[in-house]
Amino acid sequence: MPRLGRAFTFLWSSTASSNLADGVLKVGAPLLAVSLTRSPTQVSLVGAAVTLPWLLFALHAGAIADRTDRRRVMVLANVARAAVLAAGGALAVSGLLNLWLMLGLLLVAGVSEVFADTSAQTILPMTVPQDRLTAANGRVVSAQMIGNDFLGAPLAGVLVTLVPAAVFGAPAALYGAAGLLLLGMRGRYSPVAAASGTTGEARRQGGVGRDIAEALRYLWGHRFLRTLAVSAGLMNTASAAYFGVLVLWLVGEGSRVGLTPQGYGLMMTALAAGSVAGSLVAERLTRLLGEGRTLLTMWLVSALLYLVPVLVPVGWLLYPVAVVWGVTGGAANVLVVSTRQRLIPAALLGRVNSAYRLVGMGGMPVGAALGGLLGEIAGLPAVFLGSAGVCLVGVGLVWRVAREPFSMPLTSDHSVHRTSA
Repeated sequence: MPRLGRAFTFLWSSTASSNLADGVLKVGAPLLAVSLTRSPTQVSLVGAAVTLPWLLFALHAGAIADRTDRRRVMVLANVARAAVLAAGGALAVSGLLNLWLMLGLLLVAGVSEVFADTSAQTILPMTVPQDRLTAANGRVVSAQMIGNDFLGAPLAGVLVTLVPAAVFGAPAALYGAAGLLLLGMRGRYSPVAAASGTTGEARRQGGVGRDIAEALRYLWGHRFLRTLAVSAGLMNTASAAYFGVLVLWLVGEGSRVGLTPQGYGLMMTALAAGSVAGSLVAERLTRLLGEGRTLLTMWLVSALLYLVPVLVPVGWLLYPVAVVWGVTGGAANVLVVSTRQRLIPAALLGRVNSAYRLVGMGGMPVGAALGGLLGEIAGLPAVFLGSAGVCLVGVGLVWRVAREPFSMPLTSDHSVHRTSA
């Protein structure tokens, strides 16, 4: 990746390492939970523990990202979650690990993830020119998907079977490596001094609360970003409910589909392969269809595919479905992240990005918990059908504003300039 520069290369390498760790945890933790309990409610708590920190700390993470060196925040966050998960591996080896201790470890690791990921999205525009944002994000998202699913998922399936303690130990080592790689980025990555008409000291004296309020006002006043955030919130809440209990529908002798843990890991690998493809072709798709049509198509197809596992619970069919899930998710992620990075001013990017992600991801722990509760009361098919319905509502909201050009410069009232078709 020489054309994107040295700093981006180290950032990309760190992202690849940390997301491989994410992939092992994402698949390995639910599989470990299933070995401890078959209760949908308790299994769904794994997803809630991982996502709850976004609800509690997203705004503060954004404010800190706009006040301090973003690289330093990422280094400290990676070191912190490496230490926590190393302790979890030690507990597993000693036979002391139970479901509740595991939930506590995932919760603490999730707090570190909020700070690491928030700073990662806001530091990227500081490493590449603006006209290369989509290309850079495509490579970052492809690395995320390869790590999360293509490599991490099957590795987790093997580790759960052979060395359960390594479900925590391996990510600990990978997060540590991610922190070390960031040290290769030269220079400082604090946006405070670059804020127009504002010194770093003045910003610090303003207070975190004032910074957060400013971000919330900006997001609420920007019609397109506000609508996109609400839609993403609905879809992510539904997705958390869906995938929080999907493992019970797919894996084990008592499941409807009957996949093995290794088969489940391979399904996640198929999803990752599609995600990599989707992230790499996102730029071409937007040039061909336009940003609005591309996003709507990706989200609509993904929502409709939620119906397949419950309507046609056939194991082999899940693999092509997972590939298409990946393509739609990868392309949509690149488009949405690049759009936010272009539309939000650099001095506000950390805070507004975090406010967006609070709305977009804050409902995920609630969704995960509600998915488990609904599955316990009404059965798993009710969770899957309800999730698909909520996602279609989110697509409808975006459809109302998707005709506006995502990447055009902002007017003074935070609206988006319109151009003729």
